[in-house]
Amino acid sequence: MSAAALQSARWEGGGMPGEQPQTYETLDDRFRTGRCQAGDSRLETLFEGCRWAEGPVYVPAGRYLLWSDIPNDRLLRWDETTGSVGVFRTPAGFPNGNTLDGQGRLITCEQGERRVTRTEHDGSVTVIAERFRGKRLNSPNDAVVRSDGSVWFSDPEFGIATDYEGHRGESEIGARNVYRVDPDSGEVRLAADGFEGPNGLVFSPDERRLFVSDSLANHIRVFDVREDGTLTGGEVFAECANGTFDNIRFDDEGRLWAAAMDGGVHCYHPDGTLLGRVLVPGTVANIRFGGARLNRMFIAADTTLYSLVMSVTGTSPLPRR
Repeated sequence: MSAAALQSARWEGGGMPGEQPQTYETLDDRFRTGRCQAGDSRLETLFEGCRWAEGPVYVPAGRYLLWSDIPNDRLLRWDETTGSVGVFRTPAGFPNGNTLDGQGRLITCEQGERRVTRTEHDGSVTVIAERFRGKRLNSPNDAVVRSDGSVWFSDPEFGIATDYEGHRGESEIGARNVYRVDPDSGEVRLAADGFEGPNGLVFSPDERRLFVSDSLANHIRVFDVREDGTLTGGEVFAECANGTFDNIRFDDEGRLWAAAMDGGVHCYHPDGTLLGRVLVPGTVANIRFGGARLNRMFIAADTTLYSLVMSVTGTSPLPRR
């Protein structure tokens, strides 16, 4: 029996004798028939010892993962080939969300410095956003890069609320928005407003829609993306009944996976139905697909970095060209 068939039998039969699988919770049969549960039955702990783990991003060229330990003001690096963990950068501006651009360069939301930066291939750091209409940003939280080179990021006030994950301060803008950095001019433009606490954001695989989680409103909104990069819509795609939404990711079959804080990792069908959950100890803050086959989900939860090798495949960490 294959590993996938064995895992399926475990779930269909309610578990092997003496074994009580606790990794998946099925809420809709499509979660099972979609083979979402046919991977590992246990989470793997990669690292413990953060104060608050966030923002994992897999770097395929080096086969390593970077993630943020916000209160400790550092970026950490896990090597896939050796399993070793080291400090990538400290101080790091109280970093939160991370992603890669089309050239494989690291994009980081620095809550402490109230800016979004790009780490060049030579290791130098370039600031790509720190003000909107002359006013300082609040505390950039998460970012995504579109295939046209534009950088989109959320800007709540979490990093200026206290000195724990940044520096306590006042909002100069007076609002919590999502912004787009124009790839040609570098201008920071308003993309969407009306949020209470904008957090994770991700484009649909065809880039025709942008999904944004609003942590303080406990829902995910979806916008249509026009050819010129402007947005329309903003309807609620999903409500979070258990926990609070943080960041969000797509798999290659159009299912949306959401870090739901105390609710584990939620999986949504493209029609908005909650299919099931990956159950994770602690508070889940951030997820990312990675690994050589993009079927390894990295999960940042509380003080720990976990991984789960799955039977589903995530979308590419690099924007399409």
